[in-house]
Amino acid sequence: MSESTDTAPSLTFGERVRRARIRAGKTRPIIADRMGQSTEWVKAIETGRIGMPRLPKLIRLAHALGVKDITELTGDDRVTAVTYAKAEHAALPSVKHALADVRLKPSDRQPESAAVLEARVREAWKLWHAVDRRTGPRERTEGNRTRMGNLLPSLLADTQHSARVLEEADRRRALVALTETYHLAQLFLSFQQAPDLIALVSDRAMAAALDADSPRAIAGAAWYVNHVHRDAGEAAEARVDLAEQAVSLLPDGEEPDCLARRGLLYLAVALSYAKSGQAGDAWHYWDKADDAARTLGDSYSHPWLIFGRGIVDAYAITMHNDLVQPAKALEIAEALDLSRIPSATRRSYHLIETARAYGMSGERVAVVSLLKKAYEESPETVMYNLHARAVLPELARSAPRMVRDDAQALARDVGVPM
Repeated sequence: MSESTDTAPSLTFGERVRRARIRAGKTRPIIADRMGQSTEWVKAIETGRIGMPRLPKLIRLAHALGVKDITELTGDDRVTAVTYAKAEHAALPSVKHALADVRLKPSDRQPESAAVLEARVREAWKLWHAVDRRTGPRERTEGNRTRMGNLLPSLLADTQHSARVLEEADRRRALVALTETYHLAQLFLSFQQAPDLIALVSDRAMAAALDADSPRAIAGAAWYVNHVHRDAGEAAEARVDLAEQAVSLLPDGEEPDCLARRGLLYLAVALSYAKSGQAGDAWHYWDKADDAARTLGDSYSHPWLIFGRGIVDAYAITMHNDLVQPAKALEIAEALDLSRIPSATRRSYHLIETARAYGMSGERVAVVSLLKKAYEESPETVMYNLHARAVLPELARSAPRMVRDDAQALARDVGVPM
């Protein structure tokens, strides 16, 4: 009788995790240690305050629990294949081809000047952060990933060519432009079926920054390396060391660009520590990022890294979420001024993070409302966000009646099953 109850489809994901942990004779602290998370995180999973994690972390959790068949946790073998499937952009094959197209012998064509490359990269960043163009009340064209998918093949080819052909100072400037082009490629590739390419692009960006001998470019590359490792769930310590080395290379003083990059690296460390449940270290580094933002002033925002007052405050929501403190995350969200974040993609992301906090608090009406607002801000950000894709199917099926139609419409727009 007990076995029948254990396998009942009515068990929630958290109940299945708890059942597996108890069967394995493991405590929450043991599972937390193996997952690189806090004990509170494990408790939140088991009690349903945190939903099913993304597939890579789900597999690691199954391994930590000693579960060989992942459906013992999910209860449905379709979940990992359908609900958690990553979206793939139509331009992904052409971007892959551009990254794989390594020319051993440079072509004879005239390289673009460093100044022209810098201008093209600046324009590309503006297009990434820009609000989507509207063709009608509900239609959108040229979202941020679509814009990058169109630009990247030629931009990659031209920056790579100039970085090989130009000499001395012009070559170093071209290498910095190439570094930032790789950052744009990394953003385009994120949350698609291309983890190896993302790691490759991250390594190439750092190599180009080092070849350029540019502390500023190295700092930017370190920020994006942090994203790769944090999303992969790797230990925080290696990223802390990289970020602190990058900080040490930046000139001292309060020149805005350098101060912004320094603050961004402190923020990277803070996010890494929060991801692994180390609250004290996380907030210590967040305070350093906060000091940099205060020095720069409320109106400052880096032109493409977007570091400034708004970003520092907004990432505090993510940190509280990762530390399983949704009430504190929502306190930050109530005071957050999104107009301080001059990027549609970043505003959309932080709206999704606020929805995640409401989800942990059981406020599903607010979750639907905020995901809808995030979609209106930047549709492609929601379409490729793994948390949004993970929660929308369940919301479409069982959200409160007053917002269920909205959840179903959003699930259709995003392209996830209901």
